[in-house]
Amino acid sequence: MSRTVKSLLIIFAILIVDQVLKIWIKTHMSIGDEIVVFKDWFILHFVENNGMAFGFEFNGNYGKLFLSVFRMLAVIAIGWYLFKLTKQKNNPFGFIVCISLIFAGAIGNIIDSLFYGMIFNHSYGQVATLFPESGGYSSFLHGRVVDMFYFPILEGRYPGWIPKIGGNPFIFFRPVFNIADSAITVGIFSILIFYRGYFNKKEEMAEPVEPDASVVKENK
Repeated sequence: MSRTVKSLLIIFAILIVDQVLKIWIKTHMSIGDEIVVFKDWFILHFVENNGMAFGFEFNGNYGKLFLSVFRMLAVIAIGWYLFKLTKQKNNPFGFIVCISLIFAGAIGNIIDSLFYGMIFNHSYGQVATLFPESGGYSSFLHGRVVDMFYFPILEGRYPGWIPKIGGNPFIFFRPVFNIADSAITVGIFSILIFYRGYFNKKEEMAEPVEPDASVVKENK
């Protein structure tokens, strides 16, 4: 099996699991609904966001449009880079796996942004319908990303001596995310941990080797 095929299998596996879970969440839960998976620290908590991973977002329609277009350009760039990587046999396969994870995660979230507004109605106070007769809740490029994984592992209050936030409640880990976000995060952190020197080696290999001055003089 070629490295290109292995990379494609990783991408398709992540996309299938990511989209199946998102569609199940949309068609079985309304915004804010929860399913406790394990005790009180692994919860399926349905939220939607207009923006980036872990709930960060740009406000307004233009912000959403900009983010969707940026995602499309990023996916194209990552996909081209991944294609080139798989064709070069000297690249470590682990690095290709990392880029495949990032690519799959980016596609997973962009599918939501591009199409979910068109194929689902809204989930506020109701369970959404796939391909509703009345049409979707938004237009092309304006869909919201479905998130569901919530890990409130540690809850408490900030010490009173901390300015401004002292005494306020805190939750770790607060962000709600999805499989696509996880794939991107795992890919990026794996590169930082295991392949930090990869780009340096590539630059060193690309730098031209200057001839030794003494050798040049001898040849003259």
